[in-house]
Amino acid sequence: MESVLAEAVALLDEAGAQALTFRALAQRLGGGVASIYWYVANKDELLDRAADHAMAPVLADVEKLPGSDDPIDDLRVMAVTLFDAIVRRPWLSSYFMRNTSIQTNTLGLYERLGRETLRLDLTAAQRFHAVSAIVGVVVGSAVDLGQEPTQEMIDGAVDRDEYLHAVADDWRALDPQEFPFVHQIVDEFDGHDDIDQFRSALELTLAGLRLQAGA
Repeated sequence: MESVLAEAVALLDEAGAQALTFRALAQRLGGGVASIYWYVANKDELLDRAADHAMAPVLADVEKLPGSDDPIDDLRVMAVTLFDAIVRRPWLSSYFMRNTSIQTNTLGLYERLGRETLRLDLTAAQRFHAVSAIVGVVVGSAVDLGQEPTQEMIDGAVDRDEYLHAVADDWRALDPQEFPFVHQIVDEFDGHDDIDQFRSALELTLAGLRLQAGA
């Protein structure tokens, strides 16, 4: 099973979920397609198990964190660790906690995040919503950062900053009466840093959690 999942993750890293077929995996393993069915029942199970396999080192990294007296600070470090993992492997976002009956590493990470909220004065509902919000910010931001570049960028016609500047110029040309917000933030959008944008969203979430818990 270890070899099957390692090769499945390698295929996913190379070209995403569309590249992970039983035939392609069997070729990588040097066997027949039928041999894959000894380990998984179908592609959905293979994807879920591959995602959980990829989450194993992330959970290990989180469990090695030294911890502090402030659960909010610890949640921040865990969130950044998960974010970095999904940025490296954008396909993970589609299968994160999709089937926790077999995704034990993923569930373990969810538990570690939630355990920090047990140190805060929150209700069960508030704890659930807090961890859901943190995971949502992490996964959503990582997916946005991991999006496929435009064809212009792939072709080398423009780089990221040039592309953002062109979009910003289009926004500046919009009617300010109809798009007052866009005009207010367009200079911030133009050339913004994606990592800074993620960290700002995470800080807003954690600040709200701190207020709610009275911490």
